[in-house]
Amino acid sequence: MLKLIKNDPWLKPYAEAIEGRHNYVLKKENDLTGDGKISLSDFAGGHLYFGLHKTAKNWVFREWAPNATEIYLIGDFNGWQRDEKFLLKRIENGQWELKLPLKAIKHGDLFKMYVRWDGGEGERIPAWATRVVQDDQTKIFSAQVWDPAEPYQFKKSKFKPNVDPLLIYECHIGMATEEYRVGTYNEFRQNVLPRIKEDGYNAIQIMAIQEHPYYGSFGYHVSSFFAPSSRYGTPDELKQLIDEAHQLGIAVIMDIVHSHAVKNEVEGLGRLDGSYDLYFHGGERREHKLWDSLTFNYGKNEVVHFLLSNCKYWMEEFRFDGFRFDGVTSMLYYSHGLGDNFTGYDDYYNGNEDDDAIAYLTLANKLIHEVNPHAITIAEEVSGMPGLAAKIKDGGYGFDYRMAMNVPDYWIKLIKERKDEDWHPTGIFWELTNRREDEKTISYAESHDQALVGDKTIIFRLIDADMYWFMSRLGESSYSVDRGIALHKMIRLITLTTINGGYLNFMGNEFGHPEWIDFPREGNGWSYQYARRQWNLADDENLKYKYLGDFDKAMINLVSHVRKFQKTPVIRLWDKDEDQVLSYMRGDYIFVFNFNPWQSFFDYGFLAPEGKYEVVLNTDNSAFGGNSLSDDSIPHFTHYDGLYHKDGKGWLKLYLPARTAFVLKKVE
Repeated sequence: MLKLIKNDPWLKPYAEAIEGRHNYVLKKENDLTGDGKISLSDFAGGHLYFGLHKTAKNWVFREWAPNATEIYLIGDFNGWQRDEKFLLKRIENGQWELKLPLKAIKHGDLFKMYVRWDGGEGERIPAWATRVVQDDQTKIFSAQVWDPAEPYQFKKSKFKPNVDPLLIYECHIGMATEEYRVGTYNEFRQNVLPRIKEDGYNAIQIMAIQEHPYYGSFGYHVSSFFAPSSRYGTPDELKQLIDEAHQLGIAVIMDIVHSHAVKNEVEGLGRLDGSYDLYFHGGERREHKLWDSLTFNYGKNEVVHFLLSNCKYWMEEFRFDGFRFDGVTSMLYYSHGLGDNFTGYDDYYNGNEDDDAIAYLTLANKLIHEVNPHAITIAEEVSGMPGLAAKIKDGGYGFDYRMAMNVPDYWIKLIKERKDEDWHPTGIFWELTNRREDEKTISYAESHDQALVGDKTIIFRLIDADMYWFMSRLGESSYSVDRGIALHKMIRLITLTTINGGYLNFMGNEFGHPEWIDFPREGNGWSYQYARRQWNLADDENLKYKYLGDFDKAMINLVSHVRKFQKTPVIRLWDKDEDQVLSYMRGDYIFVFNFNPWQSFFDYGFLAPEGKYEVVLNTDNSAFGGNSLSDDSIPHFTHYDGLYHKDGKGWLKLYLPARTAFVLKKVE
């Protein structure tokens, strides 16, 4: 019996389905590797064969386009004319090839394919293009020859991510600038990476890297899967960014999109060779109606080859340390998870599951860790499918982590629907710690999803319009601002300190970046007003944003210096909903929260391991915008109680100011 089933007795009724999926993955791998004659990594080398490559003697271009009847390479090198010298030759298995002398094309040349098929013809960007650029005037995309005389050489030869715990700074290169424009790889490397290092995060998760025709899609409507977006700079500049992140000890995770693709035909894979089902499903399954995109057919070996090669390419060519797979729920189910409630285990084994997609994701995880044993893979998945972040050999799908997507939804619901006096610590604690024991998760209070236009960040939900008038330290304050700053710190502290794998923050939210995210579009006059980050707010000593940024830095620093923090059990010491007080312990640390908006408590007692404790972090510290109502320099001792002494416990009695939290460390 697979370990996944042994670990969870509730899965035993579904053993046949779980084992069937596991065996299907093994069969699929054997099909792809010729019963093990080659490795999965060897199989995933399509990027070394297809596309444009320079050899010692010539240029070689190859494409898979079985429905095509004729393919030309057109570009700057031949006046964009269909020249017989640039006519591809059909070879085998639907593949086409063209060999050219070295002098025929050069670095920087723009090019495309001109494809003919029965009943039609048109320009196409090669599926395996590694550099795609957009003309500033015409807005037309073209592939580009990328062969610099002095390509970037990585300075950091080996890098092993520090995931103890994994502390992720989710970011977007284009909106990382303060200016009203698209930011660049170089600007991010020079200006933002040092901030991330100083703030204590040990990983960045970069969005919107794969080329996408519409900037406002946030990078989720991909057109060219092997091309880093040229909006931000060159491939070499991206490599330098990753290299310098590694030199700072920061892992670089790519937000990869293999769940769907943009519908565009000229820029994307929509009808590369004139057919509708080259990479995608045919018929009703072809389109994802909600996302207005195309869905991959994971049952075709050629598609699996394309996507697995894509994973390997980003790791080997750019040295990404892993991937956060977007839209995994959409991949797992024929319904894409739309309209499904997922209230019980029956919902995961009722015939709605796409075994081909499950096999692809499992093999992708196996490949990624075969290429780099220290790689990091994260699943963005909302249904709660069991085994997603369990080991493949145990019957799981092999992800290292899964996103705890229930947590931000819970915080939003709590803030929107409940009065402060109705925040119950028992419910908060259960929501933050309710997870599968054998699967690690990435907890977060909010990501980019919660900040999109039409929604609000946590700080804006709490403070709203008062952010525009009362965030100065020199002027008068307001109740909304004081409340918002206090709860912002408490929400983040409790989310971070209950993790069982990692923690994530979206760029700027650590200091309470105001307002929402809205990319330039017709509906907002193509404005960059909300597609940028106002770093000056965090740096201004006279603004209260600095309080939040400094607190975030302090709590990240605390957790990152506790060895194996994420593996330390979370032990509840006390909770009482009537008082709105919660306390729990991890190792030598005790975390105490008083969510009560009005009432402070004197000599509030609960049982804790006997000893001496010191305050190491306090949300009420004046350095973080609090009132410093307690003296954190005073140590706290447990009070002897003969009834509990035999268990090594005593009463810890504390002063708990209203709407505050603090962390105690056992020192003796």
